[in-house]
Amino acid sequence: MNTLDQHLQQLAWVPEPKRKLIQRLGIETWRDLLEHYPRRYEDRTRFSAFPTESSEEPICLRGIIEKVSTRFFGGRKIVEATLEDAFNNVLSGRVICRWFNQHYLQRMLAAGQELIVFGRPKRYKNRIYLDHPEFEIVEEEGEENIHMGRIVPIYPLTEGVRQRALRSIMFRAVQELAALGLDFATNSDQPSEEEALCQIHFPDSWSTQEEARKVLALAEFVAMQIVVERRKRAAVAIAGERHVASGELTKRFLAALPYRPTAAQERAIGEIRRDMGREIPMSRLLQGDVGAGKTVVAAAAMLYAVEAGYQAALMAPTQVLAEQHFDNFRGWCSALDVRIALRTGSRQEVSHLELLGDSQILIGTHALLYDAEQFRRLGLVVIDEQHKFGVLQRAKLVERSPVPDLLVMTATPIPRTLAMTVYGDLEISILDEKPANRRQIITRVRPSAKVPEAASFIRERVDAGRQAYIIYPVIEESDTLSLKAATTEYSKWEKLLAPVRCGLLHGRLSPDEKDRVMEAFREGSINVLVSTTVIEVGVDVPNATVMLIENAERFGLAQLHQLRGRIGRSQHQSYCVLLTDREDPEALDKLAILERSENGFEIAEADLRIRGPGDMLGTAQSGLPPLRLASLIEDEALLFQAKNIARTILDKDPGLQQPQHQRFARIAVQTGENGTSLAN
Repeated sequence: MNTLDQHLQQLAWVPEPKRKLIQRLGIETWRDLLEHYPRRYEDRTRFSAFPTESSEEPICLRGIIEKVSTRFFGGRKIVEATLEDAFNNVLSGRVICRWFNQHYLQRMLAAGQELIVFGRPKRYKNRIYLDHPEFEIVEEEGEENIHMGRIVPIYPLTEGVRQRALRSIMFRAVQELAALGLDFATNSDQPSEEEALCQIHFPDSWSTQEEARKVLALAEFVAMQIVVERRKRAAVAIAGERHVASGELTKRFLAALPYRPTAAQERAIGEIRRDMGREIPMSRLLQGDVGAGKTVVAAAAMLYAVEAGYQAALMAPTQVLAEQHFDNFRGWCSALDVRIALRTGSRQEVSHLELLGDSQILIGTHALLYDAEQFRRLGLVVIDEQHKFGVLQRAKLVERSPVPDLLVMTATPIPRTLAMTVYGDLEISILDEKPANRRQIITRVRPSAKVPEAASFIRERVDAGRQAYIIYPVIEESDTLSLKAATTEYSKWEKLLAPVRCGLLHGRLSPDEKDRVMEAFREGSINVLVSTTVIEVGVDVPNATVMLIENAERFGLAQLHQLRGRIGRSQHQSYCVLLTDREDPEALDKLAILERSENGFEIAEADLRIRGPGDMLGTAQSGLPPLRLASLIEDEALLFQAKNIARTILDKDPGLQQPQHQRFARIAVQTGENGTSLAN
């Protein structure tokens, strides 16, 4: 066993009473302890002066508790500690630290204690308050002086573990590491990983902390890229079949479209045809902004497979989207004598199947994953909105021999750093053009108080022959969330818009009810559709030109962009109105990005900065190791460096058998990578 993989119970220097508490943080081994990185640092070589005004920036203060008191306000118990400047002089001030409904603090805090507090100062009635500040009680310093007079690490905690206690254990963990004399250095111009681990926890300076972060971030990226590169190499090693013939069926399909495909669509179709003509299974990602025509490209690819004598399957994330794909494909293929079937959890439909034999194109939800018997000769699998599926789900659909070609589609434009990680094992085709008849969508952010004006505008557009969506974040009202809900607001809109015909759509309706509502909206017998995000992807009603989104601040930018993509699908001018009650600059700045831009990649970059990759694309499902220090935004250069390092390592040591590569082998096992393809 590697020394750093020792369990906490084997480490005599971890106090017995603290072991179980520390394990609540997910820490089981010495390595886990060292990789429990600080979430921030405090410069305790100097402290901020006691403030006299409010500030948006948090500050770190050192002071003496003058008194501790409690009071009740609005049914909540408030613990207050009046803090005076520890370096008291005639100009010194005081602040009041207060915590709501944290009764246990009465037993922890007492007059005369010295505190270090961290929080945002707020001025109210000539007093300065810190609400819910982080705090640490200053106790007699040990000989190492690890809690004061230096850049001090602040760690994520759990109940029962105090900051000083964990910091002391971390300091010992670092000391013991240094005593081992290990050296993981791969480049003499930079710190070794051992040195970096020491400096990331207890840095000598801000510059050494950043150097250490980059060394460890590079190691994280290398581990991630090794997983990605092994998947890619395993996929290339699999035997497949050619799934194209003359291409005449696809040419007939494209010629029958009422418009000419864009240059980007033609380029993507060519890339896919080339891949399908090889005996190595295709693994390709098709990404394009909303309305860029990905489904047409997918249909062209599926017809290549059909003409070559194979079946093609399309898997969609929701029943609504699967049914819409079925309707589209049925219309496109009616003149091509292609047999189509729909398979979802509740519906099974066919297109003249009873006359001509087995289906050639199957469309469904994830139910397709568990019904492999319906496939006779599967040549191509298309997965729509790939980020809603995990890697292992994706692998299950191609769990057969010979392995079919795989095309995954997403309407979420992906920054290239994410594409290199989450989809690094796939080749990428990008649709960066929209059909020529699409007009720019006018987007505006407005306060929720403007609902009456919004209703007048919607009625005006309906009178002009158009239709509208009104979107809510939740189906029903909740005691815990102060959000407007589709079901309760629906009746209000019926009254506000009367005599305009309204419909209600959400995820709890039965499939038949959803079908009836959507069909009525497509036909125009419903003018305004009040809905949740069930219409986020795929629903295509070109006559809908207005979208009103309530509580818009509750959605991510990428999701708002997806929702907005349901309009602007015809030659008519379209409008998106984002309603919010929020007044804080951060929320308004986020929404303003959508006012300025319809560029999906620009919006995706902004969303990545705000929400992080995990929220955006569900990277927890990607089977990749987590990033604790590396940033897909700030460390792009490190990611490219890591890609080259990973390739070099695998060229020299494909099985990761060498001692210096053992930690990568351990990570590969944890992520389900054991040197074989996920598809086998």
